[in-house]
Amino acid sequence: MKKKLSLLLAVVMAGSVVLSACGGGSSSSTASQPTASATSSTPVADVATPLSKTPAASGEQKIIFALHNEPDGIDPGITDNTFAIPILFNAFEGLVTYDAENNIIPADAESWEVSPDGLTYTFHLREGLKWSDGTPLTAQDYLYSIKRVANPMTASKYAYMVTDYVKGAQEYYDLLGSGTADEAAIAEAEANLGVSAPDDLTLVITLNNTTPYFLGILSMWTYAPVQQATIEANGDSWTQSADTFISNGPFKVSEMKFGEGITLVKNENFWDAANVQLEEVEFRYILDMSTALSAFESGEIDGMMSVPSADLPRLKVESDCLTIWPAFGTTYYLLNNTVEPLNDPLVRKALNLAIDRTALIDNVMQSTDTPALALVGPGYVVDGEDFTEGRSDFGLSVTGNVEEAQQLLAEAGYPNGEGFPTLRLGYYTDTVVKKVAEALQQMYKQNLNIDLEITTADWSVYYEQVQAGDFDIAAMGWGADYLHPMSFMPLFETGSTQNYTGYSNPEYDALVEQARTEPDAKTAMDLMRQAEALLMEDYPFVPIFFRSYPMMMQTYVKGWSRSPLNYFYLQHAYVETAA
Repeated sequence: MKKKLSLLLAVVMAGSVVLSACGGGSSSSTASQPTASATSSTPVADVATPLSKTPAASGEQKIIFALHNEPDGIDPGITDNTFAIPILFNAFEGLVTYDAENNIIPADAESWEVSPDGLTYTFHLREGLKWSDGTPLTAQDYLYSIKRVANPMTASKYAYMVTDYVKGAQEYYDLLGSGTADEAAIAEAEANLGVSAPDDLTLVITLNNTTPYFLGILSMWTYAPVQQATIEANGDSWTQSADTFISNGPFKVSEMKFGEGITLVKNENFWDAANVQLEEVEFRYILDMSTALSAFESGEIDGMMSVPSADLPRLKVESDCLTIWPAFGTTYYLLNNTVEPLNDPLVRKALNLAIDRTALIDNVMQSTDTPALALVGPGYVVDGEDFTEGRSDFGLSVTGNVEEAQQLLAEAGYPNGEGFPTLRLGYYTDTVVKKVAEALQQMYKQNLNIDLEITTADWSVYYEQVQAGDFDIAAMGWGADYLHPMSFMPLFETGSTQNYTGYSNPEYDALVEQARTEPDAKTAMDLMRQAEALLMEDYPFVPIFFRSYPMMMQTYVKGWSRSPLNYFYLQHAYVETAA
C-alpha cells in the first residue's frame, strides 16, 4: 500500500491498459477498445467507448465514487495510507504533479531550475496562489510544511522522504528528537536545513546527494503544503472538520461523515479553477465491494476504486466501464523476524515454499495479478533495462515446493510440524484478503502440519498493531511511491519507519545507502539488485503477487486518470451529459 511517488525520467513503464464496457459489451467490442502503449500506461476516461448508460439528463457536474476502506488519516504530512490517495490528490496540490501520460508537469510551481551538480532545485511559484479559505499561499507555507514533516513531534510516517534527501534534514530531525536542544542549537539546525524561501514566490531545496528521481518524490502528498494557521489553531483535529480542513487543490472538503464518506466541492480559490468542471465529488465508504458493485450497476454510484474478484470474468465480457492495468505494487505477508520461530531463516524459507501462489491468484482471488517471488515487480526500466531482467527466483517457485519446505522445517527443529507454536495470521477487513488468509491457513496446515490462528481488524486498528510489531504474520503490501525500485528498499532498512518486521542486515543497509547516493543510474540499479538478492536470502517476508488495479467508472465520466502509482486525479474530470 501505498506508495506511491516519483518519476525517474529515464523510466519507461511496461504494460497495457484494457478498457472494456458498462453494459451489453461483446468480445469483439472489448477487443476494439484502445490500448495504451508501453510508454504510456495510465487509463484516461475520455478514450472510453460510446455510452452504454444514460447519464443524468440534468447535466449536474457531480459524481459519487465508492472507496472500500476508510483512511485512518488525511493529514498529508503524516499519513502513508494509500486509502487516503483519492482524497489527498484532489484536495491538495504540490509543487509538481503528473499528467495523464505520467510525465512530471508544473503544479503550484510554474517553473524550476536544477543546479549543474544536481543538488539544488529552485522553484518559482505561480503568482496569486491561495488556500481554499482565500488566504495567500506562499513559499513560506512550503517551508513550514517541509520542516513540519522533518520534525519528529509530527510523527510523519514519511519523514524519511525528507530526512533521506534534504540537506540537514536528518540532523534537524535528530536534534529535535533528542529533547535536549536549546533555542540556539535549533536555530542553527534550521539555518543548516536545505530548504529556504528567499521570497514569497521562490522555494529553494538543496539535497544531500544527486537524486535523479527527486521531482517525482516532490509529487507525493508528503510534500503538499499544509496551512500553518489551521494546524496551530486546531492541533491534530484540523483534519476532523470540513471547516478546519484547509487545502489548496482543485477541490475542498465540504462535508465529513465518519464511517460514511467525505464530500469535496470545487475550490473556487484554486489557481486553475476555471478548468475544473466537476462541482462536487462524494467519496462514499462502501467497504464491501460486492455491495458497491450492485450500487454501481443500479446507477446509484458513478465509480468504484476496485472490483470483486469473483465478478471480474463477467465484467471483462460485459462491461465497458471496467479498466485494468499493471500497477507498481507488491502484496505480501510480513513475518515478525523478532519472534520465535520466525527469527529462523529456515522457517521463513519454508513458509515461502509451502504455498502455491498461482493457485491463490487463479482459484482464490480470481484476479489478473502476477505471482511474486521477490520484492520489486517488473516494469521498472532504467536506460532500457528492466530491474527484474535476469533475476533469480531465489530458490522459490510460483507453485511451491512442499517437499523442500518440509525438509527445511525439519532442519529447523520441527519435523512434520511437531512442536511448532500456533502463530497469528492477521489481515485487515477485506473480502479478498480474508479468502487469501484462509487459503494460506489451509496450505500451511496441509503442507507443513502447522496451525495458524486467523485474526482480523478494521484497517486503522490493524495498521496500528502492525506498526507496533503486534503480529506474527501480517497481510500487507506496498505501492511504489515513485517510479523507481528505491521506493521499495526502505521497507527493510534497519531503523526505517516503514520496517515493521524487525529485520536488520547491515550489508543490505549499506547497499541501499550506496544506491540512494549513487548518481549513475545503472550503477544504482546494480546496487539495488544486490540489496534485493541479500534480502531474499533471508526471506523476511512472503511475497504473494505483483498487483494490477481493476476499477469501474461510468463511461459518461470523462477526463479522470489513475496512474500506476495509484494516484487518482479528478481535476480534469467531467460528466458528459446526454444531448
